[in-house]
Amino acid sequence: MLIEHIAMYVNDLESAKDFFIKYFGGKSNDCYHNKTTGFRSYFISFDNGARLELMNKPDVINKDSSTEQTGYTHIAFSVGSKEKVDELTDSFKSEGYTIRSGPRNTGDGYYESCIVAIEGNLIEITI
Repeated sequence: MLIEHIAMYVNDLESAKDFFIKYFGGKSNDCYHNKTTGFRSYFISFDNGARLELMNKPDVINKDSSTEQTGYTHIAFSVGSKEKVDELTDSFKSEGYTIRSGPRNTGDGYYESCIVAIEGNLIEITI
């Protein structure tokens, strides 16, 4: 079995698309736009075949992301090495992103950092 894609609603579709292209080497398709509903989306594809659908629709409400809650909590990207985790985390920090944790070794054997990006969503960077 294979997860075909993961999707997330965002308010600023273009900025979200640019983020995943710039930092994680994603490649985007052309924007899909349903003129009847106002729905727009991009599929961002990554080298290993994983895909992320970024979506926007005028009547979607914002959830309170200030507290931990059940449901999907973050997207994790494997960048291949401890050095790359450190380098990318430093880039995010220098560009003003909030570093929530790390880089660090976790109790379950990961080396990772976690940043707050894309409208408050968490992005984990790991080996």
